[in-house]
Amino acid sequence: MKNKNTNKKTEIIDSHVIDNSSKRMTTNDGVPIHDNNNTLKAGERGPSLLEDFIYQDKLAHFDRERIPERVVHARGSGAHGIFEATADISKYTKAQFLEKGTKTPVFVRFSTVAGFKGSTDLARDVRGFSVKFYTEQGNYDLVGNNIPVFFIQDAMNFPDVVHAVKPEPNNEMPQAASAHDTFWDFISLMPEAAHMSLWIMSDRAIPRSLRMMEGFGVHTFKLINEKGKATFVKFHWKPRLGVHQVAWQEAQKISGYDADFHRRDLWEAIDKGNYPQWDLGVQLIPEEDEMKFSFDILDPTKLIPEELVPVKLIGTMTLNRNPENFFAETEQVAFDPGRLVPGIDFSNDPLLQGRMFSYADTQNYRLGGPNFHELPINRPVEGKFNNQKDGIGRQDILKGKVSYFPNSLGGGCPYHALLKGEKGFESHNEKIDAKKIRGRSPSFADHFTQARLFYHSQTTPEQKHIISAFSFELSKVNDIDVRRRELAVLYQVEPELAIAVGKNLGLEPSKTLDELTLQFARANHPNYPIKAPKPEIMTSAALSMATKPGQGTIATRKIAFLVADGVSKSSIDKLRIPLQKEGAEVVLVSTKVGMLSFMEGGQEEIQHTYLTDASVCFDAFYTPAGDSIHLLAQEPDYIQFINEAFRHCKAIAFAKQAEDLLRLTLISAKNIDNGIVLESDGEIKDRFITIMKGHRIWERENERKVAV
Repeated sequence: MKNKNTNKKTEIIDSHVIDNSSKRMTTNDGVPIHDNNNTLKAGERGPSLLEDFIYQDKLAHFDRERIPERVVHARGSGAHGIFEATADISKYTKAQFLEKGTKTPVFVRFSTVAGFKGSTDLARDVRGFSVKFYTEQGNYDLVGNNIPVFFIQDAMNFPDVVHAVKPEPNNEMPQAASAHDTFWDFISLMPEAAHMSLWIMSDRAIPRSLRMMEGFGVHTFKLINEKGKATFVKFHWKPRLGVHQVAWQEAQKISGYDADFHRRDLWEAIDKGNYPQWDLGVQLIPEEDEMKFSFDILDPTKLIPEELVPVKLIGTMTLNRNPENFFAETEQVAFDPGRLVPGIDFSNDPLLQGRMFSYADTQNYRLGGPNFHELPINRPVEGKFNNQKDGIGRQDILKGKVSYFPNSLGGGCPYHALLKGEKGFESHNEKIDAKKIRGRSPSFADHFTQARLFYHSQTTPEQKHIISAFSFELSKVNDIDVRRRELAVLYQVEPELAIAVGKNLGLEPSKTLDELTLQFARANHPNYPIKAPKPEIMTSAALSMATKPGQGTIATRKIAFLVADGVSKSSIDKLRIPLQKEGAEVVLVSTKVGMLSFMEGGQEEIQHTYLTDASVCFDAFYTPAGDSIHLLAQEPDYIQFINEAFRHCKAIAFAKQAEDLLRLTLISAKNIDNGIVLESDGEIKDRFITIMKGHRIWERENERKVAV
């Protein structure tokens, strides 16, 4: 088992960590500072003096504290961890970090795409899911998303889709939102975006937690074995906590109560020792089967259904350490899909090919030059040795007189691996015989079959959420022609979807694509629209969040116990103890902070109140018994907690004595469903836990006409 790198990355980071405690204050040159409150002046009321080098040192640094934020993925959260390879796939790859039993340090950055650095975590958006592996053979970056496909097929369109989704340039609005004219103008003119647009309008785009979402490499890559044989591969991250979401209206409210909801959730989970885990899976396609499917595996707007190529789990990632400093680590970490190690290579996916230039170019600009890899968070664990020298931000000191190759004065060092009979990175020896062309493969021209597959694979509640999302987004579009064009696109995906959205917009969808849309599509495919090939499958259970394995846990879920002075401690413990045994977190929410008095005597400190917290920040609710009931009956914010929990389809439990409070809420005898757990119906512990494992009671939306 290879474990020697597991502590090296921590040592690299720790060697740069500064602890200011008990240290004398100095300038950046180490000069002791006598007074850090006053500038040097000519007399008590005189002008400040130019010679005040201590002030200049402090302010010059302050004026340059910010670096350009990422153009996309600006809003991010990061964590350190370990990846352990658990399966033998040496038949397919010579990558050493994938050898069974090998442990490799990692740094992961999750992010939203569209918003600025200060935007909310809960925007409807793609989530970045990028992992830096600090392997013995150098750094490898798996730069992915929580959605397995993308809007566009060719990197030439990447600046355009970003410009379209960003705030409009004339007024810088809206922030971190796709619900506006320019985004849907672009999407309605790009049929290739149809598949991704359904994913982004699905519940995938509003995850409950960063710890509860899947990750995907998006592109098709290659694994290369010792003999040089290639196997196409798709990468998947499967969360151990299941895949869960919040309701759209709930997301909007969470943004108001806690814009850092996802960031805080990840930090607190790791801080409490609730280390999130994902299993790394691969879909393996033999090189000779490249053209086997009805779709092109190099098309980034397509996925490979798991029913056609099962996902093989090959390792587990555990995030177990928060960053010491957000800027130095999470902000300065530099990801690049072009950072490969021996045993992994690129495919000819045109979007991936373009990203290789874009990401490296971005990091060179954003981090101030060519030496960003010398920052502690980006350093390889085994060091770097080459003849590259100087440049802004250089930290390494290159010894000797030689900085070129070949050389004799430096003993030929650093030497090529080839010259010593050692193994280095070798690109796949792929035969290429082609003419230069600006265009698309005809195999990229089917834009609707997989979008239809995704829609038909959703459960009824998930489909209704997609309809609501499209209706909300397009209602924010002021140009009616854009609305009509997008409805025509949706009609090609599924007429039922287009008609339902059109009904909410007061429009009847066209059955054919707009001429302008066809014009742009024919620029890439002259014979568009094509007759779509027959798909292998019509639905895929793996595409629905409701059917994901691992859903049967409530570990780390937050359950609000709604209390007031005089609450019964025995009634609290009746549910608190079994819930905590399941790994859930119980939070007492009361009328005030400070000490809570129990009916039986004794107290407990409270840090959460109906004023400072909100229903949308919790997963389930319980009202215990006690003398507190009459206080809760007079607390309108308690009633609001229950009403919103009901509206957002969450599990709600009541002790027998507390059931009378139902008459003050939206929950009546007529609309009590299986998500309302009453002690008078029998033992509530097991029923409450079972319902929570189902995440939400989505049927409440239909039967009770509850809006989400």
